[in-house]
Amino acid sequence: MVLLGGLVGPSDGTRPPPAYAPPLRGYVVRVTEATERAEATDRPHDDRWRALSVCLVAGGMCLLDVSIVNVALPSIATGLEADDSQLQWIVAGYTLAFGMTLVPAGRLGDARSRRTVFLWGVGLFTLASAACGASPDATTLAVARVVQGVGGGLITPQVSGFIQNLFRGPERGRAFGLFGASIGISTAIGPLLGGLLVQLGGPDLGWRLVFYVNLPVGLTLVVLALRWLPAAREGRRQSLDPVGVLLFGAAVLLVLLPVVEGEQGAPLSARPWWLLGVAAALLVAFWLWERRWAARGRETLVDLHLARVPSYVFGVALGSAYFAGFTAIFLTLTLYLQQGLGYSPLQAGLTQLPFALGSAVSSFTGGRLVTRLGRVLVLAGLVTVALALLAVDLVAPHLDGRVGMWLAPLLLLAGLGGGFVISPNVTLSLDEVAPERAGAGGGLLQTAQRVGSALGVAVVLAQFFDVLARTGDHAEAFSRSLRTVVGLVVLAAVLAVVDLVRRVRADRREAPARTPR
Repeated sequence: MVLLGGLVGPSDGTRPPPAYAPPLRGYVVRVTEATERAEATDRPHDDRWRALSVCLVAGGMCLLDVSIVNVALPSIATGLEADDSQLQWIVAGYTLAFGMTLVPAGRLGDARSRRTVFLWGVGLFTLASAACGASPDATTLAVARVVQGVGGGLITPQVSGFIQNLFRGPERGRAFGLFGASIGISTAIGPLLGGLLVQLGGPDLGWRLVFYVNLPVGLTLVVLALRWLPAAREGRRQSLDPVGVLLFGAAVLLVLLPVVEGEQGAPLSARPWWLLGVAAALLVAFWLWERRWAARGRETLVDLHLARVPSYVFGVALGSAYFAGFTAIFLTLTLYLQQGLGYSPLQAGLTQLPFALGSAVSSFTGGRLVTRLGRVLVLAGLVTVALALLAVDLVAPHLDGRVGMWLAPLLLLAGLGGGFVISPNVTLSLDEVAPERAGAGGGLLQTAQRVGSALGVAVVLAQFFDVLARTGDHAEAFSRSLRTVVGLVVLAAVLAVVDLVRRVRADRREAPARTPR
């Protein structure tokens, strides 16, 4: 909604830099001309796969902290005597800061040095994790979680930026496949790891271990990043667009506030949705400012040319819809298993492990297949996820015992389908984005995913608790909310079909021009 027409400022005072290549034709992925020109001057970085491993661990650590804390909330409430509002902000503070930081951090990495921004992010995240673990009260913990979210927001867009810069051709697809695997594993394994740490540490120490586990990982990442991540090349310093950063950050904050502010079980109508109107006004002001800033020959926070890249626009919309359902799956399943069936946090986490394993395998495979199958692969993954979740909906209410064991094959199938969605969609979305804009483009893509996740969780959880309040049946509440998740996945599939048809038609229109005479 902010990616409307406009011009980016010239990099040399005479002509604007290529922000993207001509739209992709056909549904087979090709390296764009803009990318080829940018990469032709670069020799492949010798440590690129080692650099990728550093990026993936750091990105996984950030996403893990979105879900790992959920299972520790009862222990935090007991240990720190936290009320519901404080617990809400311990979860929401991270989400808000993370979502607000992504796009400005991506632009900062593009304009200055990805490695420097990455190192600052890892350092801030590690220090904030230490502060979280040592928090003497709930207020301190909530503030530390906000700082931790800023650190995570600094790290995450640099990951997609490094992949875009360090890899080319089929290697880039494989790299994004590993990136997708890290996203799927981190999101799905969070409850399992959190439950294990809470059980090992007990009610007093367990929740602190959830944060302390980041310390050795963060310190190791700093050492390896200094050794393996490439330093920035010298060049003209680009503008950072501070006014655009403030307007965009405020708009994202007002979009997320109604979503994270509401109490669990409260109706959706009780949330301050009027803030969305203010957010819309700020987004209009942001767009007008970006056009004015570009007209003055300055680089903008968001490349407004991206609105003219169909692959990017469809990728953002599809990713937002899928993440709205994808994230809510684990929350509703955890509530059903722990509250409805009396599972421990560790048992609930183990139940979700098959999804993580399936997602890891198919994400890596999808990275290899996306260069040949393109959007067809994403569509196949979405259909698989929808069918698997429908099967879970049909089976779960009728299981009397060993629910986790009986659901394992279906969750494995859903994970296999999900792995064909996340990383291929990132690859297809950023394929036409020039490497020098990869950080901001990737940051905006992930911001849309985070907003989609927050909206999906709010809607699905409100539905879950509404059904539970009326019927008292956890199985019925889980079933009803799961159907909403399936609807969101189907919406993503519809967008994939539209994009696929667009690509096929464009390819057919250009086929005669490519036929040799």
